[in-house]
Amino acid sequence: MSPPNKTISSATTTRWRNNHIPSDIVLNILAKLPVKSVMRFRCVCKSWDSSITTPYFISTHLNNSYNKNHDNGYVIHMSNHYNRAVCTVALGRTFDRISEVQYPFDFTPGCAHVVGSCNGLLLCLADFGKVIYLWNPSIKKFKKLPGTCLGKLGWFTDRTVGFAYHSENNDYKVVRISCSYFVPTESRPLPEVEVYTLSLDSWRRVGYNLTTNVKFISHCCFLPIPLVSGALHWIVRIIEGEEENRIIALAFDVNSEKFKRLALPHGFIEADTLHRYLASFKEKLAFITREPIEQPGFPCQYSIWVMKKYGIVESWNKLFVIPFERKVQCLAFTEYGSLLVGHIYDPVERQRQQEAFKFVLVDIETPHEKKDPDIQCPSSVATFMESLILLDGPNVASY
Repeated sequence: MSPPNKTISSATTTRWRNNHIPSDIVLNILAKLPVKSVMRFRCVCKSWDSSITTPYFISTHLNNSYNKNHDNGYVIHMSNHYNRAVCTVALGRTFDRISEVQYPFDFTPGCAHVVGSCNGLLLCLADFGKVIYLWNPSIKKFKKLPGTCLGKLGWFTDRTVGFAYHSENNDYKVVRISCSYFVPTESRPLPEVEVYTLSLDSWRRVGYNLTTNVKFISHCCFLPIPLVSGALHWIVRIIEGEEENRIIALAFDVNSEKFKRLALPHGFIEADTLHRYLASFKEKLAFITREPIEQPGFPCQYSIWVMKKYGIVESWNKLFVIPFERKVQCLAFTEYGSLLVGHIYDPVERQRQQEAFKFVLVDIETPHEKKDPDIQCPSSVATFMESLILLDGPNVASY
């Protein structure tokens, strides 16, 4: 009986070899699947789980997802309502609801919002900015960032936070800038800057390399600090010297970790200080302003400028002008050209409508209005995509 058994065993082995798919082909197939499917396939065997959690696989999957969904991505908006503890994932062009996601971390109700998004990883501030989280809803993982490296900050300290992908090192950085206020201009210290690096899981102080002291203009809490051409961008006012009170853009290069000045468009109206924003539009730097206009029935308009060649002030071009029938505030501006604005009803309208706010989604290129974007109260909005980022990181919590 021995020879037959040997023959059967040999045939079985040959059949297995003929049907076996090489591991590199398997991983190539897995890297093109949705995140939920990839997470399920981690349970197949240890070798698949080990391969899926490598930085190389995570980056490959991210690139595949980006190429596939770049023209049809999502946004995620976090409600600032005290009784609403979920984020809504919606289509980037229409804000149509796709799903809702429960917050995984604890915070004071109404005191959390999204301040940045990179490759499916969200940066969230909680408890008036005292606590910072990185959160990937796609894989149900998050991590709480360590405390500041600047020591104890005073009560009269203003903070602004940006989030960036560092492509050269395939890493992620959080930039936090702290400035003293209620301090006389002549004695006001320069801004203090610290950078958190995800791969190191730590903060470090970074020097402020400019000699010009500036005041960071309070950024609309609903719009993330834009990342364009490898730099984060803020609107600031020069507070000393011959250029005192001049408004400019300040860029922080994520690679060199140096600041540089960028001029804003010539001719924009400076009167409305509270309604000027920087944003990203089709991977270019955009400057959004609200301006009063003398036209019956249209008290204000939004103008959208785009810097066609990064760093070249002459390349600023006013591409869109959108008049509104009442005063509105910009809440979001997406890569796809969707402008989300909201206004507060006056007391009579509020009683009739039984709600305090009205929101309108505008396609700036048509301009087509979507009257009901399924948002009931002010929300912080960020671009969103599924990814595996944080799957292989240390000190990460699952839920």
